[in-house]
Amino acid sequence: MTAFMAGIPALKDLYGDLKRRMDHAVAAFQANLASTRTGRASVHMLDQVKVDYYGTLTPINQMAQVSAPEPQLITISPWDPSILKEIEKAIQAADLGFNPQSDGKLIRIPVPPMTEERRRDVCKHLNKVLEEHRTAVRNVRRDGNDALKKLAKEKKISEDDEKRALEEVQKMTDGEIRRMEELSQKKEAEVMQV
Repeated sequence: MTAFMAGIPALKDLYGDLKRRMDHAVAAFQANLASTRTGRASVHMLDQVKVDYYGTLTPINQMAQVSAPEPQLITISPWDPSILKEIEKAIQAADLGFNPQSDGKLIRIPVPPMTEERRRDVCKHLNKVLEEHRTAVRNVRRDGNDALKKLAKEKKISEDDEKRALEEVQKMTDGEIRRMEELSQKKEAEVMQV
């Protein structure tokens, strides 16, 4: 289905901007979900951890090979072995509940099974993150609605076009929020699975 707004020259840019911003909010939510801890080891668990690498905060996956060779283990093999201690410190400082162990070349991170209480905490955190991203999408909707009302007031679009465009922005918003809620439910089921 092609978008009504995309077909009107006065609204085409606005539509593209709103779509891009909503997609960005959903992508940020997906990245956050990927780094959320479940009972199994995943290389994405360390996505939010940044290491001070010569004065620049750098994600671990840009300075080392990160892998999960077993369901309860993550290994990190830095390309520059001199940075091992910094990576260890960053992981501990991130407060993810991990205890990295280094042998001078490789960092092993055992991923302990999650307790019932920890699973519930993770689900609460997921709901908080979901609400933050829902709000981000709603803010994009508000900006879009304001822009549409301004265009109608300046007589650049008709009242009918404004009404249809407002409905379309609402449908876009509902669709993106529903997409995030579905992703969140899947992740919650994954977290609660023992």
